[in-house]
Amino acid sequence: MPDVSSPPLIARAEHYHERTAVADFAGTYTYADLLDASARVASALLAVREDLAEERVAFLVTPGFAWVAVQWGIWRAGGIAVPLPLGSPAAELEYFVDDAQAAALIYDAPSERVLAPLAAARGVRAHSTEQVLAHQPAPLPVVAGERRAMILYTSGTTSRPKGVVTTHTNITAQITPLVEAWEWSADDHIVLCLPLHHVHGIVNVVSCALWSGAVCEMLPRFDANAVWERIASGRLTLFMAVPTIYVKLIAAWEAAPPERRTALSEAASRLRLMVSGSAALPVSTLERWKEITGHTLLERYGMTEIGMALSNSYRGQRVPGSVGTPLPGVDVRL
Repeated sequence: MPDVSSPPLIARAEHYHERTAVADFAGTYTYADLLDASARVASALLAVREDLAEERVAFLVTPGFAWVAVQWGIWRAGGIAVPLPLGSPAAELEYFVDDAQAAALIYDAPSERVLAPLAAARGVRAHSTEQVLAHQPAPLPVVAGERRAMILYTSGTTSRPKGVVTTHTNITAQITPLVEAWEWSADDHIVLCLPLHHVHGIVNVVSCALWSGAVCEMLPRFDANAVWERIASGRLTLFMAVPTIYVKLIAAWEAAPPERRTALSEAASRLRLMVSGSAALPVSTLERWKEITGHTLLERYGMTEIGMALSNSYRGQRVPGSVGTPLPGVDVRL
């Protein structure tokens, strides 16, 4: 039976125990591996306490299995996860950590030189991913849906980035309309090439995949040729990106030899869905992508503050330049 003491996204993992959940540069991992690893992270964060009681835990980890295990571990310990952006200058990271009032920081080896001094200067607890993943599991608290779960920072177009707080129930309400509208299933396989400090990567890709029992391949960073390799593998069923990524993929396709272009186009045509969001998609890019792959990109609209709200139809007609109609369970008023 699912673990009712855990947030819904984590409790659902019990349904998919031995299925592959995550693939990264180091290998593949099952849902059981993810449950075990996140329990270890949670136990390490708790130490001698019974519950983090919504303590903020900021983390800077390369996309991959460890990133998901850390996020889930923070949640299972009763904490609020604050994912930090890779590649940000120290001053920006300091702002996020201070504004969120983080009581602990988690970092992997590449991020240690940035976060360890930051933690020491503030007197907050610092943990490496190696340490928390090696901890022995211990009893974990019950985490109710109304608990605050995550703080994501806006892009800061009007002023300094603002922290947006979501509860576990909020996150579930963001995932379920997308799973329904885009017909996610356990047979799906997606590759992540988006940053993991915004809704697009965290919710639309990773969380929807893991809610559905699907496989999420996680690239450490975007690389156009690496993405085309994953498309060419024939394993993917979905792909989601921002317009600038599609522009770079088009350029990489155009730079390839003719026989390679043919193979890439045929492989891409077999995916069931390709999505573009987070910025307006130029019609010229949409049209060129359709010429290359046969796909009319599905555009959608959302915000850090609310998640996704609008989407073009998965099965019906898609209108270039339109972000569609309200998702299931969403009301929109102009």
